[in-house]
Amino acid sequence: MCCKWVLALALLAFLGFSGKSLSLETGQTAIREPVVAGKFYPLEAGKLEGAVKGFLEDAVPARGEKPIAVVVPHAGYIFSGQIAADAYKQAMGNGWDVVVVLGTNHTLAGFEGIHVYQGAGFKTPLGVIQCDQALAKALLETAPGAASRPEIEMKEHSVEVQVPFIQAAFPKAKLLAAVVATEDPTLLGRFGQALAKLLAGRKALIVASSDLSHYPSREDAPAVDRKTLRAIASMDPASLTATVASSMESRTPNLGTCACGEGAIIAAMAAAKALGATHGAVLSYANSGDTTVGEPGRVVGYGAVAFFSGPGATDASAIEPMPPAPQSAPLTDGDKAYLLSLARKTLSRYLLTETVPLPRAVTPGLRQRRGAFVTWTEHGELRGCIGRMVADEPLALTISRMALEAGLNDPRFAPVKSSELPLLKAEISVLTPFAPIASPSQIRIGVDGVLLQKGGASAVFLPQVAPEQGWGREELLNNLCRKAGLSGDCWQSGAKLSTFQAIVFSEEKER
Repeated sequence: MCCKWVLALALLAFLGFSGKSLSLETGQTAIREPVVAGKFYPLEAGKLEGAVKGFLEDAVPARGEKPIAVVVPHAGYIFSGQIAADAYKQAMGNGWDVVVVLGTNHTLAGFEGIHVYQGAGFKTPLGVIQCDQALAKALLETAPGAASRPEIEMKEHSVEVQVPFIQAAFPKAKLLAAVVATEDPTLLGRFGQALAKLLAGRKALIVASSDLSHYPSREDAPAVDRKTLRAIASMDPASLTATVASSMESRTPNLGTCACGEGAIIAAMAAAKALGATHGAVLSYANSGDTTVGEPGRVVGYGAVAFFSGPGATDASAIEPMPPAPQSAPLTDGDKAYLLSLARKTLSRYLLTETVPLPRAVTPGLRQRRGAFVTWTEHGELRGCIGRMVADEPLALTISRMALEAGLNDPRFAPVKSSELPLLKAEISVLTPFAPIASPSQIRIGVDGVLLQKGGASAVFLPQVAPEQGWGREELLNNLCRKAGLSGDCWQSGAKLSTFQAIVFSEEKER
């Protein structure tokens, strides 16, 4: 069974949740204070507004259909914010008067019902969103399984992280918040139908808050998550339950859950179908290992799904695997422009909003596995340069990671400050594979980059370094030895030398 509370608490630890407590208030006038601001999303209003705006601007284009319900992840914005925005983008411009958020229980062990929030509003750094208290009262009175357990609200994040997106995307909408803590399909079906009766005739959007697989590797997660997303898009609760059970029996290493919000999704399915939904569509997918700051060995999956009415069929094309790109795939002018924009956007958004854009490797050039360096200059002087020589990730992801590393973690410089952003220029060097050479005489100044390895130490210079510094071959090698922390003549005996070339392009000019 997915999304046991103990596994969910492990997710909180993964995302850095400290367990800050909230003073418990009950009654119709209570305003729920934020408990994960500054942890799951920015604490400062300006940064939070910029983060949500950036994600919505980068969202996949709307399909032109009005959704009845969407499935949205609930992890920290730096990991899942873009996938969440992909879902909310589909629903913008429809004049919703209420948004129903069905969260999941991460905090109260043993509760097997559906908590309905009865207070007056939810507060975030963007302000207070008013709750539809009359609707909440009616739901509590009529829906099977509905209960009021205010202690759930003390630390629960699965509803809260949705609120800033709702405030930004649907500023006139009220909120109805519930936390689904059961996976009983019969109870969830009856609850969904009761919710639909109350929403009939209203301009209402239903949001099911759920992440996908927890803790497999970046390589293993997509296979599990694609199955789950196809089942969600089918709008068939039995298919989802069977798919989750099958995946959990697959012995995928470190797989702890398949849908951290399975109950919320099933309830949303039932309500959406009762309100006329006929088909679902997967809008986008990523896992935390696909993000600039994620770790590939232990990931969480995120998917955006929408349920629509009218003619149409289940559409899961957004998660179809892309063919692998050859390492020699050409970089088009469009690819280069995207990578330069991604490098700047990654560093800027991190400094200004504490979030990062999601690299979308949609062309063969961006998907190919290539080593690369990102260089930042300021007034023509080096401000930071870090690269990855191992070609084991899509180029777009490598550029995003190196843009952040070069700006913040080059040990030769203090981290870049936000005030410096207008002064910086980005240069990208995409590397060819390394080729060992037998003699230093084979090095071509201005054409070859050089990797030196000796006694466990190593250093590399890009092809453009020697001509920029006015070095000949011997000066290049002397300085390469010193960069590796060795004596200047170390290259003359026992050193392994390899050369490579680079496709170099920058915000000022392309070479």
